[in-house]
Amino acid sequence: MNANFDLDSVIRKVPNFPKEGILYYDITGILAVPEAFSYCVERLTELCKGRHIDAIAAVEARGFVFAAPLAERLGVPLILVRKPGKLPNKVHKKSFDLEYGSDMVCVQEVDIVKGSSVMLVDDLIATGGTLSAAASIFTEHGVTIEGFLGVIGLPFLNYEKALSGYPVEVLQVYNGE
Repeated sequence: MNANFDLDSVIRKVPNFPKEGILYYDITGILAVPEAFSYCVERLTELCKGRHIDAIAAVEARGFVFAAPLAERLGVPLILVRKPGKLPNKVHKKSFDLEYGSDMVCVQEVDIVKGSSVMLVDDLIATGGTLSAAASIFTEHGVTIEGFLGVIGLPFLNYEKALSGYPVEVLQVYNGE
């Protein structure tokens, strides 16, 4: 394992996607390089060491890619955080505001264990709105949030504000240059 893999070298930067003026950080470049993907899973695993984590919660859909092997390595359940209509059982829902409009995330009631501790994982942390909404579903039902993990972090979009009070750790930071 390369202890200092250069993730920036494999993260694809796509200008003007999904709309004009946006620089999209594409994690599929990581997935195309097995050493990069392995590095990410290993680093995320290391970031969980010494923490009390009963489950990993992953935000759809790219968050699933990193959270599934992490949960397996930690020997804990994987909980899916999805958009409405994607989960088969009764769900807890939380709406949140976007720049233009709103969205919603859902977690199956059967996956929430009161008194447990959950680490939330996504591929990219930008404004923190989705993760904050997901965290509130858990906390409103007696679950402790251990923190947030991401492969890419965009702190210039102020995710620390939305996720304040919790540790946030990412593997690669972009400051909007």
